[in-house]
Amino acid sequence: QGLLVESGGGLVQPGGSLRLPCAASGSIFSIYNMGWYRQAPGKQRELVATMTTAGRTNYADSVKGRFTISRDNAKTTVYLQMNILEPEDTGVYYCNAQKNRFDDYWGQGTQVTVSS
Repeated sequence: QGLLVESGGGLVQPGGSLRLPCAASGSIFSIYNMGWYRQAPGKQRELVATMTTAGRTNYADSVKGRFTISRDNAKTTVYLQMNILEPEDTGVYYCNAQKNRFDDYWGQGTQVTVSS
């Protein structure tokens, strides 16, 4: 177990920042595309950001310009830097690793709450 482990969640005021790390198993990190998803209360899980093994990134329109996904190959960790947080960003954030449509993994999630 523990192929993907998220952390860094918590309570933050609107306008604040958080950085979420996802520690990945070294056996999959280099060959898997990585991503972040989130699920707000009463909502469906949605894409937040992804990064391919080649470094191509993709962001949801709602977070573009505020969030940044990055990879540290030496630490086999993917990060989600979240700036200018809004209450609408509240939710459980999940790390994802996908090699192909038949081989993917999910972390347990970390709670992010944006509130004054």
